[in-house]
Amino acid sequence: MIGEGNPKNHFETILQNTLPPKEFKKVHLDSRSNSFCGAKWYNATVWLGSGMTTSCHHPLPHKIDPIAVQTNPKLLHNTPEKKQQRKQMQCGERPSGCEYCWKIEDMGPEHISDRVYKSWIYTNEELTDAFTADVEQDVELRSLEIAFDRTCNFACSYCNPAFSSTWVKDIKTHGAYENLQSDGRGHFDHEHNSSQLYGYGEYNPYVEAFFKWWESDLHKTLRQLRVTGGEPLMSADLWKLIEWFEKNGDKSQTSLAINSNLVAKPELIQRLINVKKHLPSLGVYSSCEAIDGAAEYIRDGMVFDQWWSNMQKLHNADIDTHCMLTINALCLETLPALVDSIMQKRLEYNSNRFAIMSFNILRFPSFQSPLVLPDEIKAKHVAKLTELRHRWAPKYLNRTDCFHEFELGQLDRLIEYLQVVDEPHSEGFDIPKLHNDFKKFYQQYDIRRNKNFEATFPELKEWYETL
Repeated sequence: MIGEGNPKNHFETILQNTLPPKEFKKVHLDSRSNSFCGAKWYNATVWLGSGMTTSCHHPLPHKIDPIAVQTNPKLLHNTPEKKQQRKQMQCGERPSGCEYCWKIEDMGPEHISDRVYKSWIYTNEELTDAFTADVEQDVELRSLEIAFDRTCNFACSYCNPAFSSTWVKDIKTHGAYENLQSDGRGHFDHEHNSSQLYGYGEYNPYVEAFFKWWESDLHKTLRQLRVTGGEPLMSADLWKLIEWFEKNGDKSQTSLAINSNLVAKPELIQRLINVKKHLPSLGVYSSCEAIDGAAEYIRDGMVFDQWWSNMQKLHNADIDTHCMLTINALCLETLPALVDSIMQKRLEYNSNRFAIMSFNILRFPSFQSPLVLPDEIKAKHVAKLTELRHRWAPKYLNRTDCFHEFELGQLDRLIEYLQVVDEPHSEGFDIPKLHNDFKKFYQQYDIRRNKNFEATFPELKEWYETL
């Protein structure tokens, strides 16, 4: 068991390592095992509504035993599946569920996968303890991401009913999306009731286990707790957790991060701002990857001007803001404009803490991946992204209010990904099927959501009509 150390907020923790990512990978990861990832030990994502868990957002989640977790809440993270994967990593084997990182790394030794960035936040002592530990040992988490339920006022195109109650309403009202050939996981053909096993006010063994673990041990050892959804600001359990901080904030050094679409009622935004004084630190993560009408099309429920205003309001309240860019086929045209706007605000604020960016490449659903675009359109976007990088990267050398190094690394990875990778994942379908689903999905999406693909994305109209 390792010591608690000196907890910091997420942003500071990311920047505490002085080694560049490539050197960190060589010294702290590959020297132990070329498949070793600290996230498998110290990081977890847990969906408390369904009792599912994974080590990060890349591997598919698996089930937590609802009976065993009542006597040992640490099984929310320390499942038999994760322990087996830890053993594989100790032996230099690649767990198949981590293929996203293997795909990135197999592009060449210069490419940095998320196993590096997700390990970068842990000390050498912690990584040593993880690599040498008995895999049967229950590990104390350092970073935890939880979702209490799927209540959400958005129904983003790349989301599904498993994560959004508004998506559930879509399927209930209109039925399944039809004639999709590559949706092997049934993202859009049913209500995903298994994702929300317990109704409002019902006993939920997973939520009970979390609060039991939190109140006993977890608040002492956890560095960062991140709450996702759904839309967390609409969850009563989030506010129950915040009430704990209001009463017991001096007992914990855990920093709180919240994923929010930031199009919540103004009173909820203000309440979020008000609780900052009770927390060791507070960060807000919000997804957006386009601007104006494109953003509102992709993320149904989005009011772009409201989102942009609330991002600034939080920053002005001294809350670290993060912008998670989910790179999909529809965002690339206006993505540079969004990044330019963020960088301009950093210059205005003289602060690099505004909208700290992560570039996350969409793999599921496959037909919304940027890889479905024809080569000539991808090449055009590669050129624009390269220009964007050159526009801001030189300033990084002598200014701290422009790109962070890890942002540049992720942008470089995106550029290379668009040039090199042919299919989004190993279960990928052939391009004709993906193109079929792209057209069929958005035709139905337009009708259900009162939208217009061709008017919103005129740059794709000619290609879209050929599908």
